[in-house]
Amino acid sequence: MMPETADEESKSGDEESLDSFLTERQLKVLQMRLSGLSQQDVADSFGTTRSNISILEKRAHQNIARAERTLQQWMMLRAPVSLEAKEGTDVFELPKMIFAAADEKQMRLPITSLDIVVQLRRKAPRLFKKRALERDARIYVTEEGEVLVEGL
Repeated sequence: MMPETADEESKSGDEESLDSFLTERQLKVLQMRLSGLSQQDVADSFGTTRSNISILEKRAHQNIARAERTLQQWMMLRAPVSLEAKEGTDVFELPKMIFAAADEKQMRLPITSLDIVVQLRRKAPRLFKKRALERDARIYVTEEGEVLVEGL
């Protein structure tokens, strides 16, 4: 039998599986919500309250966000190209800086200047005001050409 509340979930041994940051119950709730069911529909099917389903869903999304941040940190550690860009740097100067850093490592990146600008603007829109960095940032580029950004 499934626990009645989100708090009971953590006490009942419905721990994270070894393969995931999500519990089986969180996975089931997310699956049902993605299929279009409301929180109340899911609660009715589980025999619990909408509030408990809301808590389970919120915790699942927090765990997913934590896993995404962990993966990004791991990719940053492994990225062969990294550089610090100062506040006020024009976004169109950053590709030159990135290619120069790659040249120092004798690497050929599989991306263009436009790819870099697009990735930077998409992944870190809050770091830019118009065309310039609003604050210092560390930029990483993986061997595959993925650009990662961390505000300093």
